[in-house]
Amino acid sequence: MSKKQELIELYTKEMTTKLGIKDLDKELFEKVVTGCGPAIYGKDASTVSGSDEKELNTVKQNFLIKKLGLKDGPELDAAIKEVIEVFGSSNKNKYRAIFYYLLTKKFNKEAIYN
Repeated sequence: MSKKQELIELYTKEMTTKLGIKDLDKELFEKVVTGCGPAIYGKDASTVSGSDEKELNTVKQNFLIKKLGLKDGPELDAAIKEVIEVFGSSNKNKYRAIFYYLLTKKFNKEAIYN
């Protein structure tokens, strides 16, 4: 099994057991993981720090605005906070791929990955 496939299994287990996500779109999730590129393999890059404003701004600028094509506004910050709440603020494993998947679903931007 490839390292990427191992990570997809790890992330899927995290979403279904720890985060309680029941309606996982596995095909979309695999595309989001692939879209993360090499970031999923680095210890630091594979997670999002929910308390680092600079990193959260990077998520907003590089993912929500550039990748998903959304316009900047308070709803983007609110969505990021919602995703952090899904993980739980004390959860150190806010995996980037899951974070991006949840934001993609939140804004109904699944078509970006087709």
